[in-house]
Parts: sequence; structure tokens; C-alpha cells
Amino acid sequence: MKVLVVGGGGREHAIIWKISQSPKVDKIYAAPGNGGISELAECVNIKATDIDSMVKFAKDNKIDLVMVAPDDPLVLGMVDALEAEGIRAFGPRANAAIIEGSKVFSKELMKKYNIPTAKYEVFDDSKAALEYVKKGTFPAVIKAEGLALGKGVIIAKDFEEAKKGILDIMENKVFGDSGNRVVIEEFLTGPEVSVLAFCDGKTVVPMVSAQDHKRAYDNDEGLNTGGMGTFSPSRLYDSVKAKECMENIFVPTVKAMAAEGRPFKGVLYFGLMMTQNGVKVIEYNARFGDPETQVVLPRLKTDLVEIMEAVIDERLDSLKIEWEDNAAVCVVMASGGYPVKYETGFEITGLCELKNCDDIIVFHAGTKTDNGKFVTSGGRVLGVTAVAKDLDAARKRAYEGVDMVHFENCHFRKDIGIKKY
Repeated sequence: MKVLVVGGGGREHAIIWKISQSPKVDKIYAAPGNGGISELAECVNIKATDIDSMVKFAKDNKIDLVMVAPDDPLVLGMVDALEAEGIRAFGPRANAAIIEGSKVFSKELMKKYNIPTAKYEVFDDSKAALEYVKKGTFPAVIKAEGLALGKGVIIAKDFEEAKKGILDIMENKVFGDSGNRVVIEEFLTGPEVSVLAFCDGKTVVPMVSAQDHKRAYDNDEGLNTGGMGTFSPSRLYDSVKAKECMENIFVPTVKAMAAEGRPFKGVLYFGLMMTQNGVKVIEYNARFGDPETQVVLPRLKTDLVEIMEAVIDERLDSLKIEWEDNAAVCVVMASGGYPVKYETGFEITGLCELKNCDDIIVFHAGTKTDNGKFVTSGGRVLGVTAVAKDLDAARKRAYEGVDMVHFENCHFRKDIGIKKY
């Protein structure tokens, strides 16, 4: 079969790497793809949000399955458009992808169906939002309602930080129309964990747990990023927590979406916090997380294409999904200055040596090819993932891989996978 994967980051490279292992697949296309992806798939110069061109390409090339990976095209309705033309597509339709596309929708859904989350208020007027935080407690969590590349969340330590955040989002429009409304939440404390789950509208099958490092610098300092590294499994998410989440969060969420006439089919990401009052939802994403995908998929034993087809056909309950009994750690190598200002176009060396390592996989996020060489083309450049028997061994091996790769102004955290919370 012929498969088209929409997107061009580290997540998409990991997805394509896994799809390429399926005996069912003869040809993979990626739109737009990146330098590393070009070694596994034919890259097509179509923007991930260009729905009309994507549908036309899928029709013209008789694509059997389209995997829509990023949030933007899902929220814009790419799956709907593909299905309308009779093309099989993996991912939620627009009316279900709203669970990520609108933080107001997701918070109101949780309130209506008693799914545990932080207390919150919604504002469409900056003055009213400022008056609210002035009377509140700190830290406070301020979120732009819409999509913001994983950066639309501000944790304000005091009123001055809250004021700047609200004005940046609502008045200065640093996230565009995504900041027309804000959600202001109580600040929860506790260890965080990410759990992705396959859903076919009725059945939900959680994947192995993971934990992301969002801050730019060691010891969780600096600005929030799209993710500087991740590991799987979480050191704290055990069978007791998994049962609690299944009963109180995962199943109720899927049932709630179905009850609202928005059945969720695809990958649902649960961003969770283990508080003193039980596990609570921080956020939902309507797709594979990035960089969580780079540590979760290397642990998957079952054919990913088989799983995607079971989701599309709503027969997930009949498929047994198996995982390796191991651990994975991914260290993101970023351009110096990310997530603010950074330069690109630097040659990347050392990748050839890593191709001979069975236990290390390098997923490209922001690269392109230039005269047969890989060069940097984004903020997050590479995700160096190692798989081993346990987290400590995987962490050691991942950093050995990082030490073999070089490019000018390279920045990476040195404490990925250490923290227990």
C-alpha cells in the first residue's frame, strides 16, 4: 500500500520510521517532510495546512492511507476533506480535533462530564482578565485559547508577569487569533506525565507513559519550548495510577466526546498532573505528542499500520497492542538561541557513524539537505533517541549519541531523564 504522512518534524520522522517497518507498506510519501525523512520517504513540497493540494496529491497518486500528524491541519479539517473524497485518513475530524484547538471547549467538556482538571475562568476582555488575576493567587496559569505551537501557556509568578502575559496574548497578539480568549487556571503542583492513547471513537487503548522536558535549560529553567527531550516510561506512573486514569479520565473523555456527537478517532494525548488530590488533566492534544512520539514508538511491537487501520475501521477492541519491556530516552539537539532567535544553515556532522548503532535512532526535526549534506533548518534540529533495558542505561546511551553529532551553536539539555517527577 501507499501511505502519505502529513508534516515535517521529529514526530513525523518517528512515525514514518515506524510505518516503514510494516510489511504492508510499499511506498511512503511525506508532505512536506525534512532532510532525515527523505531517506525513508519521498518528500513532496506541500505545506501541511494546504488541504486542497494535499487532497489532490492523495487522489492523483492513489494513496491508500493518509496519516495527518500535526495539530493545525487536523483542526482545519484535513481528515474531513480527505474522507469526503473517499480517501482513508488517520486522525480526528475537525469537530473532534477541537479538543486541542480550543482550550475553552476542552475545559468546559471536563467540567460538564466531571473529568478532573484545574479550576478555571474564561475571558475575552483583557481588562476583565487583569481584574481577575489582580484578586487571585499566584502562581497563576494563563493559556491562549487556540493553537500556539505548544508555547501558548504562561505560568505567572506574580501580577506583573500575569499582566505582561495577558497583554501579550490578548492585545499584542503574539499568538495571533489564538489569543482572542484566554483561560486562567489555578496552579496545580505535582509530577507531570504524558499518556498517548489510540482511540476509535468507542474504544481507548493507552500507550506506554512518557515524560517531557519543556523548559529550554537544565533544572527546568528558561522559556517553555516545544520540548527539549523526553523519556519513557515515567518513573512514577504505575499500574495504580494507570487504573485511576483509565477509570476517571481516559474512558470518560472518549465517552464524553461521543456523547457530544464528536467521536474521537486517532491519537488522543493526555497531559496529566499527579496532584495530592488525584491525577488531573492539564491539557489534551488531538495527535501524537512531539517529542513523546520519539520515545513511545520505538517501544511499540505491534505494526503501526495495523493499528491505524483498526482505528479507522472502529475495531480497536479486537486488536492486541504489544510493547517492548524496555525504556527510551530522547535528547533534543536545538539551535543556539531557541526558542527565541537562532541561526540556521549549519552543516551537521557525525550522523553517518550513528547509522551503525542498533540502539540509537536519530529523528530529524529541523533539517534539510544541501548538496548531499544535512544542514540545520529549524529551532529543534534533531532528537537523539536511545533504547535500552532501563532508563539509566538509555539515558547514558542517548548522550553518547549526542556526543557524536556536531553543528555550530548546538544547544541541548544535559539532564534529560534524570528527574523522577
